[in-house]
Amino acid sequence: MTAMTKQNHDSLRGVYAITDAALTPAQRLRDEVERVLQGGVRMVQYRDKSQDPALRLAQATELVRLCHAHSALLIVNDDVDLAKACAADGVHLGKDDETVQRARATLGTQRLIGVSCYDSLHRAATAVTEGADYIAFGSFFASSVKPHAVRAPLSLLAEAKQRWRVPVCAIGGIDARNAPELIANGADMLAVISALFAASDPRASALALSALFP
Repeated sequence: MTAMTKQNHDSLRGVYAITDAALTPAQRLRDEVERVLQGGVRMVQYRDKSQDPALRLAQATELVRLCHAHSALLIVNDDVDLAKACAADGVHLGKDDETVQRARATLGTQRLIGVSCYDSLHRAATAVTEGADYIAFGSFFASSVKPHAVRAPLSLLAEAKQRWRVPVCAIGGIDARNAPELIANGADMLAVISALFAASDPRASALALSALFP
């Protein structure tokens, strides 16, 4: 099993589902992810903070296969070594993780590297200069997953789109009601957790969000 080639990464747009151990426990993880993929999600981030390396590798590897079966991408949160081991399509880095340059040295040129920039255009500039494939801003709205996350103004999206050509992702408390204003302000991707995995029908929720993209 191999990751998709970088040629397929050039149009990053749409709903970006992020797993959460509390909402997608191990026994339901695969089924929940498959439901959102059926709803049009084209990129999934495996996010699990457990201290069980074998479990994390098994889960990530299974999700890579599942995502590829649906022509979708699987990104690993934080863990560059895990992303390489499971042949994921890339890694997403936060402020306390590896640098883009170190991640690139490990993963090579054909994998995606995304970077959380929170409310900082300066951090985004550094990420783009170092070769990030996409940059993420937020939280734009109150988030039950990260209630104390720094809040970002909508104006960041438009400014980032003016400055750089890389895709821009919005995150934080996003649902079908507030998503349109993020897209209107320039968000190429919407990173969503609760509005998908806490929904009574994750597939229907994914379809509703996916339909917002022109």
